[in-house]
Amino acid sequence: MSDSSSRTRARLILDCDPGHDDAVAIVAAARYADLVGITTVAGNAPLEQTTYNARVMRDLLGIDVPVHSGAHRPIVEHPQPADFVHGASGLDGADLPEPTTPLDGTNAVEFIVDTCRAEEGLWLVPTGPLTNIALALRMAPDLADRVAGISLMGGGTHGNRFPMAEFNIWADPEAANIVYTAPGRLIMAGLDVTHQFQATPGRIAQVAALPGRLAAVLADLFTYFSNNYLSRHDPGTIEGAAIHDPLAVLAITHPEVFTSVARHVQVELRGSVTRGMTVIDLRQITDRPAPNCEVLATVDADAAFEVVRAAIEHYSTP
Repeated sequence: MSDSSSRTRARLILDCDPGHDDAVAIVAAARYADLVGITTVAGNAPLEQTTYNARVMRDLLGIDVPVHSGAHRPIVEHPQPADFVHGASGLDGADLPEPTTPLDGTNAVEFIVDTCRAEEGLWLVPTGPLTNIALALRMAPDLADRVAGISLMGGGTHGNRFPMAEFNIWADPEAANIVYTAPGRLIMAGLDVTHQFQATPGRIAQVAALPGRLAAVLADLFTYFSNNYLSRHDPGTIEGAAIHDPLAVLAITHPEVFTSVARHVQVELRGSVTRGMTVIDLRQITDRPAPNCEVLATVDADAAFEVVRAAIEHYSTP
């Protein structure tokens, strides 16, 4: 792996719905990128709770990054939190401190638009439902040409919320459709790659062995998250929770740990059993549509976890 300290640091806005894996994405973004802002959306938990969790993580890391809350519901559907995965709080499983720093604003879409218009070349990294990003693109279509790109966690050739629908896309497929049909660079960390990156017992032990409060909190979160995954999967099919969201960050900061393939991806909006599916064109015929997405295919899981572990160690002070 190349030395990340020698490369140009990407500047990005992380749009998230913390969420155990979103919490890890915040750590990775703070360590390896210039984190311009954190915006929150309803998804894994209601907006009030995801925003609270983002503030908790900001305080745990001790970073001076603005947090703006955004959409409290999808564009069309009613919100349906994933409390069966993340618990009622969105971050069940650890004794979290109450946040002490205030929320910076309640209009994430306006923050995204204004920030991206003030500075070209920012990355947008959504790790939850795509509502805020879609509303920003609809409000300001010029953003698609002003940002460096969008690196998202979502989709895949199979689902987790339903057989063919991954949660983030299923939660707001209309928003996802806006994002996938926008011009500009799009990177997709779907379930095919994120399920290769698991919080195995050995990896949790590595985090638990680190000194400091952040490591202790994340070890507890990993344990809860993985126990939940194991209880909900067939025996022997998974070793721990899939740590989905930080891969959308690492795709920008550590692209060398991935392989990817250019594909045309569409979002299914009307199927009775496929609504929210990302339809990835895998055909080998020459008249297929031109690619609109860089689909992450594989990840060097050990190398990627070492990147995450080092980021946790950096912020975890005794």
